[in-house]
Amino acid sequence: MSIIANKIDALPPLPATVIELENFRKSLNKDPEVLLSIVEKDPLTISTLLKVANSAMFAFRSKVETPGRAINLLGVNFTISIALGSSMQTILKSDLRAYGIDINQFMRYSNLIAALVGIWTGLISKELREELSIPAFLQDIGKLIIAEIAASYGKTDAFYKLISSNQISVEEVEKRMVGLSSSQITANIFKHWKLSENLIDAIEFVDEIEKAKPDFLQKAQILKVAKTACTITDPLSERNIARAFELAREFNLDITKLEAALDKLQERLLDEKEE
Repeated sequence: MSIIANKIDALPPLPATVIELENFRKSLNKDPEVLLSIVEKDPLTISTLLKVANSAMFAFRSKVETPGRAINLLGVNFTISIALGSSMQTILKSDLRAYGIDINQFMRYSNLIAALVGIWTGLISKELREELSIPAFLQDIGKLIIAEIAASYGKTDAFYKLISSNQISVEEVEKRMVGLSSSQITANIFKHWKLSENLIDAIEFVDEIEKAKPDFLQKAQILKVAKTACTITDPLSERNIARAFELAREFNLDITKLEAALDKLQERLLDEKEE
């Protein structure tokens, strides 16, 4: 625990662009033009935004060539999540070999979870979809710190061997390594940076559902189910989808809508492979 606390305390302050984004997110006026003016200050964010908008996961009919159009198609909240995610990955530079992936694959993993949550919650309510678009994308930023700690202790290979064995969940391996799961670490990072309490509350107890605040219980459950289906070592495998359905039933969530969302996401990914 102290290792994590020390790592988080040593993080640099948020860049000015991220502070602007967080202030914009908290404001009542969500003018896309204002968001565009913030995003355009960061070339990496623009590149990431266009890459995400043009991925098959979001199934837009024509190529997205400008950040303004990407914002209009993806929505303000999801654009903010991509911008925040890009900035945080720059700050938390890490070798992700402990998870058997690189940073581009981590971004794709984050996109998968966000896309699944977006499709699923879109079938439930527009409000829920908006509320979960940012935490869905950002909930596992803590993996960057865990991978760094594993590398610093020479545990990268042992960590990856254990998570890829499927004997116990990735979250349990993370807790064995550092005492917290990546979602819990993400929440602590956001506390350190004084980001929104609503964002923190949605993420903090994804891996300890029984501790979630009543107002955030359903949100934490949805994030947990999506993260399980998209498990980083084998996303959308039959095994992990079955585990996700098992959790959804346990949480009393809408199985029919989850199944429809998974079908839609897999259909988009199949189209991607055929391109």
